[in-house]
Amino acid sequence: MPIVPLTGWIRCRKGNVFMNWLLKFMYGRHGPDQFSFWLFILFLVLDLIGSFQAGAAKAIFALLAIAALVYSLFRIFSRQNEKRWAENQKFLAATQPLSRWVQQQKGRWSSRKIYHYFRCPKCGATLRVPRGRGKICIKCPVCQHEFIKKA
Repeated sequence: MPIVPLTGWIRCRKGNVFMNWLLKFMYGRHGPDQFSFWLFILFLVLDLIGSFQAGAAKAIFALLAIAALVYSLFRIFSRQNEKRWAENQKFLAATQPLSRWVQQQKGRWSSRKIYHYFRCPKCGATLRVPRGRGKICIKCPVCQHEFIKKA
């Protein structure tokens, strides 16, 4: 049987009834996004924590985990794309400082053998200087303050 390309990365054979049904079912629906992904991660974390609890705490964690899963699935299968998009934008705006900090730390970690990072004692700006230069005079480009550090 020839392979028929469908939407995006999904490919299925002619006659694959389930895949065709799923494609028709998801047409016009919001689908997964970053917020629903993190809700699913929250479900997994709460379920894992609840598995180590006993009594009422286990029931509370199970209830919270199921609520996160239900809301994630509601968002995925919703046909109100504008509302789900707005919710996702609010989530991304709220988590942007954290994600920016994580990306910055990843960049600093990958270049830790090449550069040394200092803070300006006057204005607090982060300065990057090459390693292995000995004692050097560092001039802050923001406030023009000069200080000596060992790189």
